Amino acid sequence: MVDWDFAAATARRLMRPGPEVTRSEADAAVDSLRRAAAEADGHVRRLTGLVVPGADPDSPPPVSVVDRPGWVDANTAGLSTLMGPLITRLEEQRPAPPGRFALTVGSRVTGLQAGAVLAFLSGRVLGQFEIFASAEGRLLLVAPNVVEAERNLGVDPGDFRLWVCLHEVTHRVQFTAVPWLRGHLHEEIARLVEAIDLDPEALRESLSNAVRELGSMVRGTGDRNAPGLFALVQSSAQRAVLDRLTGVMSLLEGHAEHVMDAVGPEVVPSVERIRERFTGRRRGSGPLDRLLRRLLGLDLKMRQYADGRAFVSTVVSAVGMDGFNAVWTSPQTLPSRAEIAAPADWVERVHGIRPAVSA
Repeated sequence: MVDWDFAAATARRLMRPGPEVTRSEADAAVDSLRRAAAEADGHVRRLTGLVVPGADPDSPPPVSVVDRPGWVDANTAGLSTLMGPLITRLEEQRPAPPGRFALTVGSRVTGLQAGAVLAFLSGRVLGQFEIFASAEGRLLLVAPNVVEAERNLGVDPGDFRLWVCLHEVTHRVQFTAVPWLRGHLHEEIARLVEAIDLDPEALRESLSNAVRELGSMVRGTGDRNAPGLFALVQSSAQRAVLDRLTGVMSLLEGHAEHVMDAVGPEVVPSVERIRERFTGRRRGSGPLDRLLRRLLGLDLKMRQYADGRAFVSTVVSAVGMDGFNAVWTSPQTLPSRAEIAAPADWVERVHGIRPAVSA
């Protein structure tokens, strides 16, 4: 149903070129990011108190510093793995097997659409911990995007690169120090697939709602908290799963956001300037960029950063980092979406005390 090779090829054709750099500048940026990732590993472990079983603190795991095509290749593989169960279910629900022409054309059309999305994102993502393409996961840093961002923001390159690495390394530590977390996410995604309503009439109604929301976005009259194209998957059963996933993702992103700022100016001297300017960058650079962000659910991602960061900071203030780390005990100690917005409720449920701090 999706020609992933065609998606990757489409993304390469549509993606913007990276910033102009000399060969020596590019090599220096790659080397700098690798050293920053290694340094960030120690800071993250110290601040979070999380322990990775069997890890050597003097020898951090390797990091893959990639260009935009390399990021596309990694995410094409990850999306193929992630979407495999959903595509299998859709194929099983077909009333009749598609003909060769329909199969070829249909897979290339969806590949074209996926490639366009990947092209848009390839110039914006600074890094990620890719958990779906391989069993052990892989930390990616997109060198041209980091260089372009630090130039546009006018910030110190060394500080900015370490700051970005603190965020991404925190994600790596989360998934390697909490062994059950990756499997839990896979299970929740499987539940989401099972909850998807494949009735044609229901799908048409969902699509109509999404199209109406798109019209409102274009006119500037839509709900700023609307989920964009995520409105296509909003049955009651799906909402329950999405609420749990939103809680987990808000936690993970908020934890990384907390760490990258909590290291303080002793580690990143210009951290306050970077945070101020980077927050403006996340809002989007123009009307089209902001529209695409809303359509792709990136505005939802931004709310996860902000809400999760507030949750983590409030809990750490109330019970300390050791008390916060109770969140990693089991799936039952993860915060719900409602608790992300009300951290005191999570503290009371898990620790049995009602903190005097406000959310």
